[in-house]
Amino acid sequence: QVQLVESGGGVVQAGESLRLSCAASGRTFSDDHMAWFRQAPGTEREFVAFIRRSGTAFYANSVKGRFTISRAGNAVYLQMNNLKPDDTAVYYCAAMVGLVPSTDAGIYDYWGQGTQVTVSS
Repeated sequence: QVQLVESGGGVVQAGESLRLSCAASGRTFSDDHMAWFRQAPGTEREFVAFIRRSGTAFYANSVKGRFTISRAGNAVYLQMNNLKPDDTAVYYCAAMVGLVPSTDAGIYDYWGQGTQVTVSS
């Protein structure tokens, strides 16, 4: 059974940091593109960052320079620095089987259950 399990969310103050982790199991994900998305109440799921199977990364403009995505084996991480209240959302890990990574959530094949990040001002 394929599973993606996120952890590391929590409640922090603006300017603080969090590190999210996503543990993947049930298949080998090293050949997949991995990504983080987030969803705030009443909004669409939003792209945050993806990391290609090669290890190169791409970020949404809203998080560029503050967030760093990385991967190791069947795990993917999101280091979030200088957090802002607008970063408050449920964060989801996703995996995509395919040649070209995407910022479109509909393209991704596997999803975790999400972890809540709350940033207070």
